[in-house]
Amino acid sequence: MENTKKSGPLAGIKVIEMAALGPVPFSGMLLADLGAQVIRIERAGSPAPGVPMEPRFDIMSRGRRSISLDLKNPEGIELALKLIATADMLMEGMRPGAMERLGLGPDACLPRNRTLIYGRMTGWGQSGPLAQHAGHDINYLSMNGVLHAIGLEDGPPVPPINLVADYGGGSMFLVTGLLAALLEARTSGQGQVIDAAMLEGSSYLLSTIHMFTAAGMWQAERGTNLLDSGAPFYCVYATADDKYMAVGAIEPKFYREFVAGLELDISNLPPPMDRTKWHALKRVFTDTFRTRTRQEWTEIFSVRDACVTPVLSLEESVAHEHNRLRQNFVNLNGITQPNLAPRFSRTDTAVTATATTPGAQGREILEEMGLSGQQIADFAHHGVVHLPENSQT
Repeated sequence: MENTKKSGPLAGIKVIEMAALGPVPFSGMLLADLGAQVIRIERAGSPAPGVPMEPRFDIMSRGRRSISLDLKNPEGIELALKLIATADMLMEGMRPGAMERLGLGPDACLPRNRTLIYGRMTGWGQSGPLAQHAGHDINYLSMNGVLHAIGLEDGPPVPPINLVADYGGGSMFLVTGLLAALLEARTSGQGQVIDAAMLEGSSYLLSTIHMFTAAGMWQAERGTNLLDSGAPFYCVYATADDKYMAVGAIEPKFYREFVAGLELDISNLPPPMDRTKWHALKRVFTDTFRTRTRQEWTEIFSVRDACVTPVLSLEESVAHEHNRLRQNFVNLNGITQPNLAPRFSRTDTAVTATATTPGAQGREILEEMGLSGQQIADFAHHGVVHLPENSQT
């Protein structure tokens, strides 16, 4: 049995995670990595949410325990409520009203646990005309201006994988809300409900662009602005070996170093902030980068403070010296995965726990709730709880 004693800044905090997609399991992973005791409630008899894969590859299930309950059975709901009554937080990612229909909504949970922080993660929010509509990362970004702003000039919008709405606008804002409400509850003695929407969280991330737009410093056309590949000094360039270098030489001192690294005479170039010359300047940089390989350019700029770096693949990033020395990645049971961020000076936050098989710790969790071996056997026999063959004993 894996050691369940937790360390880290959130040690002693207990979280119930209702099995869900993307942002909720990512939030559960983060809270568990920070030391919280996270128990995931799986829905017995229902397919696991997300893309099917072997449990050992599901790194977002790492660090917590799992119990599989029949949530269509009143006895399964009662067991879930008893678990929730012992927790500091609950996270769920169902459509609005789904938890209420199960009998696990805030009105059912908070009377049993007055300090419970009840976190709700949706795409559109708990209310509004789109609340009941399905959606994914790309849809939420399409509705708040984020997707429109990302892409090359004269090209279509480019989805930024699923990092911005799912995890940036979803998980990070859910965790922020949970922790803020947890602090407030220690003063007020009362829990509350957190309504976290990916649409709104990713809108919040766009604050800088709203600022630039209001100041007349941002154009609606993609790929024509300071930070969207429009500026020749904030762009990606192909090298002689068809790899890429990333350039972020915005400030004058970095720009001077950048041009010097390219072995160009800055006096022969147009002013970098003259937008009318950006296309011409970009052509010069494009032609210059094509004269050497990525490795050659990496060596040149490794000794210059110019904000110029190679564009690495996932495999290359894991092997990079800086990432290795910082232990940015860990390998657990043969699976390479990101280590915890941020780092803490005093509390231990090393990631050592591996991915969890759904329901694997069900027996252990029920024993901690005070159920006898016979009661557990009866629940298993009647399908109230599903105990995998390899479950903890």
